[in-house]
Amino acid sequence: MDLLQAKLVDPLSNVLGAHILIYLLIGAGIYFTVRTRFIQIRYFGRMFRQLRRSHHPDGGISSFQAFCVGLASRVGTGNIAGVAIALTVGGPGAIFWMWVVAAVGMATALIEATLAQIFKVRSADGAFRGGPAFYIQNGLRSRTGGVFFSVLLVFTFATAFNMVETNAVSGVLKSSHGIDIRWTTAVLAVLAAPVLFGGVRRVARVAGAVLPVVALLYTVLALAIVAVHITELPGVIEEIIGGAFGIRQMAGGFAGGIAVAMLTGVKRGLFACEAGMGSSPNIAGSATVAHPVEQGLIQALAVFVDTMVICTATAFIVLMSGPSVYDPAHLGAVAGASLTQSAIAVGLGSWTTVPMTTVVFVFAFASVLSNYVCAEANLFFLGGRRLAINGLKVITLLAIAVGALSKLTLVWALADLAMALMAIVNLVAICLLGRWAFAALRDYHRQSARGEVPVFVASQAGLPGVLDGDIWEAPEPRPVGALPGALRSRRLSARVLKPSRAPAA
Repeated sequence: MDLLQAKLVDPLSNVLGAHILIYLLIGAGIYFTVRTRFIQIRYFGRMFRQLRRSHHPDGGISSFQAFCVGLASRVGTGNIAGVAIALTVGGPGAIFWMWVVAAVGMATALIEATLAQIFKVRSADGAFRGGPAFYIQNGLRSRTGGVFFSVLLVFTFATAFNMVETNAVSGVLKSSHGIDIRWTTAVLAVLAAPVLFGGVRRVARVAGAVLPVVALLYTVLALAIVAVHITELPGVIEEIIGGAFGIRQMAGGFAGGIAVAMLTGVKRGLFACEAGMGSSPNIAGSATVAHPVEQGLIQALAVFVDTMVICTATAFIVLMSGPSVYDPAHLGAVAGASLTQSAIAVGLGSWTTVPMTTVVFVFAFASVLSNYVCAEANLFFLGGRRLAINGLKVITLLAIAVGALSKLTLVWALADLAMALMAIVNLVAICLLGRWAFAALRDYHRQSARGEVPVFVASQAGLPGVLDGDIWEAPEPRPVGALPGALRSRRLSARVLKPSRAPAA
C-alpha cells in the first residue's frame, strides 16, 4: 500500500493538484468574474438580503438550509487545522492569497450553483436533486461524463472525507480531554444515524439549526482575541500584506518567500472555499427557490463566510498569539488544530478548551452530514433506489467508525486524487455551460431592474437551448390552489416577496 501511494497516487495527485487544478480554478474564477462584471462586488449587498428572506422551504429544502449545508461542506475541521498549517508553511502572506482566491471564487460558486438549479430534477419523494452530474448529462448531453463524476464523488464523500473528518475529531478529543477513541466513535455514530436515516430534509434542518450558532461562537472567540490585542491588529495586517508580496519576511521562517506564500495561500483558499470543486452544487440544487440565481447568490455568500470570516478568524487567532505559540522557526510538531487551540488558550485562557472542542466536533459532524447529501444526490443520479440509498447510509456510518480508529494516509491520498479529477471535470463543464448561467443572470437582472421579485420561466429567460423537464415551465392560467406543488411554491414565494411599491419604469 505504501509503495502504491509513493509510486502512483502521490505523484499523480501532485501533478493534477499543483500544476493543472490551480491554474484551472484561478483561470475560471477570473473568467467568470469578468463575464459577470464583478458580480461578487455589484451584488454583494443583495446576497445578504437574499439570505434574510431565504428561510421558507415551501415544502422542500429552503435556500437558507441549503446555504448551511453547503457551508458545512466548506468548513469542516480544515478551517481550523488547514489555515494554521498554511501559516506554518507559507507564513502570514498565505492568508492574503487565500483572500484573493476566495474573491474570484465567489463568481465561480455563483455560476455552478445557478447551473445546478437550472438543470435540477425532481425525485420520487418530491425533493430536488442537482449538481455537476446532472448538468453534465442534461446540459452537455454526456451521460458518460456525469457517471464518471458521480462515481468519483460517491467514493470521495461517502467514505474518504468522512473518515478524515471523524479521525480529526477523535484525535482532538483524545489529546485535549483524554477521551478514548472508541467512545468518540460510538457517540458520532449514535448522533449521525437518526439524522441520516431521516433523509435529506432532516440533514438540512439539523445543519440549519446548529451550524450558524457554532460558526458564530467561533467568530466571537476570534473577535474577543482581536479586542484583547487590538493594538497588535495593524502589525498583523502588515505581516499578511507584506508577506504576500515579499516586502516583509519573518526571520528564519519561510523558504521561498513570496512563491511559497502564494502557492500555499492559493492551494489553501481553493480547498477551503471549494468554489469550482463540484461538491457544493449538489447541495445548491436541492433548494426550492423562485429563480436559479437566488441560490447562486447564496452559495457565493457561503464562500465569503467560509474564507473571509471563518478562515480569517483562524489566521488572526494564531497570528495574535505571539512567539510563545506561533514562531515559524520553532513550531516543530505543533501545527493544525493543536496550534489553533493553543493560540486561543493563550489569548483568552484555558477555559476555551471546551468551547473549541465543541466547535471542532460540530464542524466535523456537520461536514459528515453535508458529505452524505452530496453522495446521495450522485447515487440517485446513478440510478440508486431505496435499498442503495440505505446502503449508502450504512457505509457512511461505517466510515465514521473506521475513520475514527484508523490511520488514513492512503485514504487521504486517494481522496486528494479523486477530488482533483472531480474539480477538473466540473470546471470544464461549467466553462462550457457558462452561457446558460449568464442568460439566467440577465433574466434575473431584468426582472430586478423592473422592481419585480424574479421568477424564472425557462421559455422566457433567453436560454441558449431548450431545457428538459417541467420544473421551470410557466404555470397555466388557473387558480393558485390548483397549481402543481413546485410551481405553486414559486408563485406563492414571488407573491409574498413582491414589493408593495409600483414597479419602476
